[in-house]
Amino acid sequence: MKKLEILVVEDGKSQREMLRDFLIKEGYTVREAGSGEQAVEEVKSRYFDVVLLDYKMPGMDGMQVLREVKRINQEIDVVIITAYGTIETAVEAMKAGALDYVTKPVDFEELTLLLERVQERRVLIRENELLRQELRAKGVTTDQIVYRSAVMEGIVNLVSRVAPSKATVLLQGESGTGKELFARLIHQISPRSSRPLLIVNCGALHENFLESELFGHERGAFTGAVTRRIGRVEEADGGTLFLDEVGDLPPSIQVKLLRFLQDREFQRLGGNQTLYADVRIVSATNRDLEKMVKEGKFREDLYYRLNVVNIKIPPLRERKEDLPPLIDHFIEKYARENGKEVAGLSGEARDVLLKYDYPGNVRELENIIERAVVIARDDVITLEDLPFGEESWASGREEGRSEGWLRSSIEELEKKMIVEAMEKASHHQTRAAEILGISERMLRYKLKKYGLKSY
Repeated sequence: MKKLEILVVEDGKSQREMLRDFLIKEGYTVREAGSGEQAVEEVKSRYFDVVLLDYKMPGMDGMQVLREVKRINQEIDVVIITAYGTIETAVEAMKAGALDYVTKPVDFEELTLLLERVQERRVLIRENELLRQELRAKGVTTDQIVYRSAVMEGIVNLVSRVAPSKATVLLQGESGTGKELFARLIHQISPRSSRPLLIVNCGALHENFLESELFGHERGAFTGAVTRRIGRVEEADGGTLFLDEVGDLPPSIQVKLLRFLQDREFQRLGGNQTLYADVRIVSATNRDLEKMVKEGKFREDLYYRLNVVNIKIPPLRERKEDLPPLIDHFIEKYARENGKEVAGLSGEARDVLLKYDYPGNVRELENIIERAVVIARDDVITLEDLPFGEESWASGREEGRSEGWLRSSIEELEKKMIVEAMEKASHHQTRAAEILGISERMLRYKLKKYGLKSY
């Protein structure tokens, strides 16, 4: 893939030229702008992958330029360059759509790694767009999975590579993150798409009923079993069975599911005939199965059978870049369904929605937007249409005052994750990088950054 095309926006000539010369040496195509106004004209006249944008400039400042760049082309990645003492403003810019920020004086190694991450993300975006085109040609759509974040690009890409295989998949994530949507996508783009996709919620049924739901029962197997019943495993033959909340499986069912995964054989409840079914298992849970295994609450052998491919879907609060497209998607969806002309949100309402943490994840956001569209008096959703009391709104304001600590909190969490990964990998950097989902070069940089020299 060709190197990125970058626009450097910096009013200081020496700083701008230093950045330009470094980036050209690294093989990037670079243009310069000495003001915000000039930057906007450049973006209007030609294509850029990345804009490196100084936050503090005379005339149009960084925030104004950011908004204008995003209005012209939403796909341009903007990286804010800011002085160390104004990190809070850079965080605010990220909430407005900036990809990331670097502090002055710019650390060229850090900048290189950031641009490599942008390049990798662009590759994923291109691969995913080709995937969507291929699926549309087959009559399959991924429109229900709405995202903008790099982490979700990676997940969709992984799903596209896993789906054609026979491997079992374990989807992990909090309730409301969209695990079922990904299970459906896996089935849709698999060779089994012409066969059934059946769903069983393992936490919704009593043990006896769950066994019958999965494997069926013979007449007289229990009180009320007046006829034979075909279970979901048998019904899904040739297709996919999605086991939602698989962490809630009782021990007796865990044993029977393990046998099925090992041999594809099962017996109906109350029967002695051994049956066979060719079914792919995709499961999901919001529980920590690894911890449950250690506590003896979930069979280790079953865990490894289910966890051949593990896909972790992060909560919405950890991928807030996805909020704007999700909000717009749900407004359009529910305005259409309810025959209402709702064009968007007031600035105040959008600000509250972008600051809220969504403990119920995408499902909660969808519920909030549906309600707001239904009760909106005008063609714009206002703060009054949102289900937030004064206490929630006050909390949002307080969050604004605490943003100064956001960077340090993130860095502490990152440092902790690196230490844990290194220990889990017995201090092997290549394996630790795989666990963290980053390149080995990035890991070496982070180890140096946090002074973890013992590794």
